[in-house]
Amino acid sequence: MDQLVAATPTRRDRYVDALRAGAIAVVVVWHWVFSVTTWRTDGQIGMPNPLPSIPGAWIATWFLQVMPLFFVVGGFANLSAYRSRRKGYIRRRLLRMGRPTAVFLGAWIVIDGARALIAPATGSVLEWGVVVFVPLWFVGVYAIVTAVVPITVWLHERLGGIAALGLFAIVALHDLVRFRLGFTAGALPMSVFVFVFAHQLGYFWRDGMFVQSRGRAWFTMGGAALALFALTSVDPYIRSMVSLPGFSHMNPTTVCIAVLAVFQLGVAEVLRPRVELLLARTRVWKAVVVVNAYAMTTLVWHMTPWVALVLAFEWMGNPLVTEPTLHWWLGRPVWLLVPMAGLVPLLAVFARFERERAARGSARTSALR
Repeated sequence: MDQLVAATPTRRDRYVDALRAGAIAVVVVWHWVFSVTTWRTDGQIGMPNPLPSIPGAWIATWFLQVMPLFFVVGGFANLSAYRSRRKGYIRRRLLRMGRPTAVFLGAWIVIDGARALIAPATGSVLEWGVVVFVPLWFVGVYAIVTAVVPITVWLHERLGGIAALGLFAIVALHDLVRFRLGFTAGALPMSVFVFVFAHQLGYFWRDGMFVQSRGRAWFTMGGAALALFALTSVDPYIRSMVSLPGFSHMNPTTVCIAVLAVFQLGVAEVLRPRVELLLARTRVWKAVVVVNAYAMTTLVWHMTPWVALVLAFEWMGNPLVTEPTLHWWLGRPVWLLVPMAGLVPLLAVFARFERERAARGSARTSALR
């Protein structure tokens, strides 16, 4: 890691790397800490959030629902990587994501197979613990967005803003047809267009065509916030950008997530000067490099120690707190620190499958790419 830190070129945009590391951290911490763990009627572990009991908490989700920003950052990085070496691009990218994911799935097949031999009376993880595979939806969508990069870059370089506006129009039109005419066919596949749009914003960001000044950053953030507030004032949209009982902006994805991507890009640029001062410090930058070096492994494995804690917690005779009471809030540090401790040995064992491939191109790229 020290070699990666020392080898960072001065021209590298460290802020983009930091945003990706921060997004990974937010996803992990949100799943660990802000899940009101329950057993659903179908026998699966459920993980609703406490937001319905917190007045005004919806505003926090505009900053903490980081999937749109993750794809914006991905667009920035992918455009740079694709332009530097187009031949074999898709294969390299998909292998970079695929190896840690394949190892994760293979390990769980072994774990579940061992369970069947040792304790055949217990159910398969597919019967009670599908939440361990929750991160795979992101891997799948990101793989699709990556696979079409040659097409989206071509559109970006030839059509510019028209390409992004076209994607946004498709998403908005689909929402109109879905919610006003009741035509729900294709809602899940259409969700991909939202993330392709966010990824396309990353291209504009990379080329300096979207946010070029502090004033424009504030205008972008404010305009998108007003648009998002207006949209979420109309039924059936809700203000929270994470799922609440009865509605979700993420499943299937709505046009509000596309607007949220614009808002978060504006916020990112508003915060840039202060964060860049921190990133000039070696220790801070090293932390960013470490997180990015283990990003995929962390993402696919982070729910496993959390589920292990759920099972161990009940095995020791402790009932799950299924409402966000004071007792639940006081227990949040445990649900952060214990899964974190459980993730460390998993990274020690499995991160090599991510690092080996990253190390081959470290002279040209960093963990972000």
